[in-house]
Amino acid sequence: MNHDRSDHATPRVGQVKEVTSLANPIIKDIRGLAQKKHRDETHSFMAEGLKLVIDALDLGWKIKTLVYAKAAKGKPQVEQVAAKTVAKGGLVLEVSEKVISTITRRDNPQMVVGIFEQRYRALKDIHPQEGETYVALDRVRDPGNLGTIIRTADAAGASGVILVGETTDPFSLETVRATMGSVFAMPIARAGAEDFISWQKSAGVQVVATHLAGSVDYRTIDYRSKPVVLLMGNEQVGLPVELAREAGALARIPQAGRADSLNLAIATGIMLFEARRHLLSLDAL
Repeated sequence: MNHDRSDHATPRVGQVKEVTSLANPIIKDIRGLAQKKHRDETHSFMAEGLKLVIDALDLGWKIKTLVYAKAAKGKPQVEQVAAKTVAKGGLVLEVSEKVISTITRRDNPQMVVGIFEQRYRALKDIHPQEGETYVALDRVRDPGNLGTIIRTADAAGASGVILVGETTDPFSLETVRATMGSVFAMPIARAGAEDFISWQKSAGVQVVATHLAGSVDYRTIDYRSKPVVLLMGNEQVGLPVELAREAGALARIPQAGRADSLNLAIATGIMLFEARRHLLSLDAL
């Protein structure tokens, strides 16, 4: 978001401003985040809900703009988040419920919305260690699937999610909603297929890929000897040959019913919790 413009309609950062008009240029700018092109140009994205905003700030994410409905004004946590946003040079907007509904495209919106700077981790900077598990997703298309996988990876204690090829945007409003805040806790990297193959060869990892041609029961694989990368294919066509042939194991999840496939997020969850079963304990809660 560009809030450094000098026109009179746009306040400078570190300020608090009341906004009631949908025609306000800042509101138009925020509404533009519904489009991937605008998110990419501004390196920004939207997260809804006070808890998510608090968690993001606690985890060190850069907030650009805080938006809250008038009904939330005066609540201690909202005031604290607003003060922290201003202290960090961000913009704080107090808006009508109509404005926040339009921003979030919800009839019953959250009362607090944060606009944050996107953050990706460079694949070359990922050096998997013993006991770590990563999820690599080839051309995942559905934002609900991606968001659910990020949330599940967080819950299972994975160390990151690697997006391979042209995938859906992890910072779209739909994906962020589906992560339930885990987008702030789970490192995300992006890579082309060739770069991913090159990285996996030098990273000292065991790549376990799910594949319809897989002959190995996923429950029989040794997930302890090396850091693990679970490689999951596209929802419609699965893994391409060039990725499948580089995997250390091609696994399948046994099925008994009439359904011939599993939802990508469900399959990833099954693989994740099996790969990390030896590391997970109720005693750790």
